[in-house]
Amino acid sequence: MSDIPVPGKAVRGSRSGSPIMALFDLLGRRWAMGVLWQLYEHGPCTFRGLQEFCESISPAVLNSRLKELKAAGFVTHGEGGYQVTDFGVEVYKALLPLSKVSKEWAKKIADTNVDAGAE
Repeated sequence: MSDIPVPGKAVRGSRSGSPIMALFDLLGRRWAMGVLWQLYEHGPCTFRGLQEFCESISPAVLNSRLKELKAAGFVTHGEGGYQVTDFGVEVYKALLPLSKVSKEWAKKIADTNVDAGAE
């Protein structure tokens, strides 16, 4: 699992592997945030249950993301299936302000496009 981003090692966007860049590299992988989000929102899930919540995720991608998120300490597998660790909850909650900003950004972009179309 040497391709899992870790602080202190070169990662996508950072030769030094700064912790924030390592985190963004991991969470920026296809479905990584979606898996974390779904597990937080729905609680413990079996592999199949999580796959249903993620809808279009392939089993191979889900398996890879779960391995990476487990190695990072964000997810664990226990009674009831896969679940977010306490640290994973902390990461999830840290993403909430970014979610809010992204929605504001989307609204500004939509408003700008509406205004541009009115000319």
